Amino acid sequence: MAQHFSLAACDVVGFDLDHTLCRYNLPESARLIYNSFAQFLVKEKGYDKELLTVTPEDWDFCCKGLALDLEDGNFIKLADNGTVLRASHGTRMLAPEVLAEEYGRKEWKHFLSDTGTACRSGKYYFYDNYFDLPGALLCARVVDSLTKQNSGQKPFDFWKDIVAAIQHNYKMSAFKENCGIYFPEIKRDPGRYLHTCPESVKKWLRRLKNAGKILMLITSSHSDYCRLLCKYILGNDFEDLFDIVITNALKPGFFSHLPSQRPFRTLENDEEQEALPSLDKPGWYSQGNAVHLYELLKKMTGQPEPKVVYFGDSMHSDIFPASHYSNWETVLILEELRGDRDGKPEDAEPLEKKGKYEGPKAKPLNALSKKWGSFFIDSVSGPENTQESLVYTWSCKRISAYSTIAIPSIEAIAELPLDYKFTSFSSNNSKTAGYYPNPPLVLLNDGTLTAK
Repeated sequence: MAQHFSLAACDVVGFDLDHTLCRYNLPESARLIYNSFAQFLVKEKGYDKELLTVTPEDWDFCCKGLALDLEDGNFIKLADNGTVLRASHGTRMLAPEVLAEEYGRKEWKHFLSDTGTACRSGKYYFYDNYFDLPGALLCARVVDSLTKQNSGQKPFDFWKDIVAAIQHNYKMSAFKENCGIYFPEIKRDPGRYLHTCPESVKKWLRRLKNAGKILMLITSSHSDYCRLLCKYILGNDFEDLFDIVITNALKPGFFSHLPSQRPFRTLENDEEQEALPSLDKPGWYSQGNAVHLYELLKKMTGQPEPKVVYFGDSMHSDIFPASHYSNWETVLILEELRGDRDGKPEDAEPLEKKGKYEGPKAKPLNALSKKWGSFFIDSVSGPENTQESLVYTWSCKRISAYSTIAIPSIEAIAELPLDYKFTSFSSNNSKTAGYYPNPPLVLLNDGTLTAK
């Protein structure tokens, strides 16, 4: 594998939208997502009203990379070898002795040693992006509530209601019908939830275009929401920047499904039209698959194997499938790299906006969790009388396995020359080489870090 990566060597540059090109004001968007689901559970499904009240301290529970075991209501944080580093029942952290008794030093029962396999099932759910994380806090509090009511009796049969809440707020027609809480609120006050793209990023997109790169947007958001976001963050002429826009892409299936399972569809007034047997020209499409898209890219570039790079924030939906199924280069947008420096989250908000919407300070979702510790590493205690050693988390292992590089935001690279040579993760199999501009501090200060 290549030691270095350069955008200049790529023929095609693709982007996810949410939390990639479009950055959110995380404390505000997290509250909105949480409320969207909590209101539904309380009003429609009869859950405890206590769910509607969230304190600033509650947000410390949120940490990317957690798995929820739907059978016992436990949240767990995994080491790279599949053992359990920390766990909670609902929001209540398990004491070390309970953790040892329940999980020991063996692989978690649902661990997939091929770390690439899809990490969702009817028995567990992995939280790996900022749309998911508020749901982790909500589910943990639901478990708390059910534990209290049932005096510890199982089952924790609430997942179907969470799925119904997601469907209610995010179904394809929700934006147009103005139903649920999420879309009506974003439409009402986009500036509260969205950061506009900095000028440096807009100029960078134009530079890529002028250098002859094909630019693509591939998002699982529906076309109407995509249009609202893009107009707000990039301006009314955003379509001039992209050769191909694909909405409702239903990732990761976009990369893993066969063309016959997931054909492209044309759009008319944001309504999906007939299925297309192939993709013949650039434009705006819905659903689709990476195989037909790649055939079009061959035509457009005149290359038998055009080189594609894809920017995304979700390991599950973007990075793993684009790398594993399509063999694309991948750039992971990892905002934890912002929250990591000296423990102070870097705030990209302009000064004049600060304080406008803030109540008591909630922890941004990209900042270090006191309950769960670092997203990248954690400590495990050795046998009696030996010191603790540090191990990589499962999430950290996947970053170096499937990302070409990882950056805190597109803004972090927007002013570099297009032929800048990034050191990629594949160089010397390093777990830290691919982080730009700096590796996480916890990985630099490790001293006794061991890879399992």
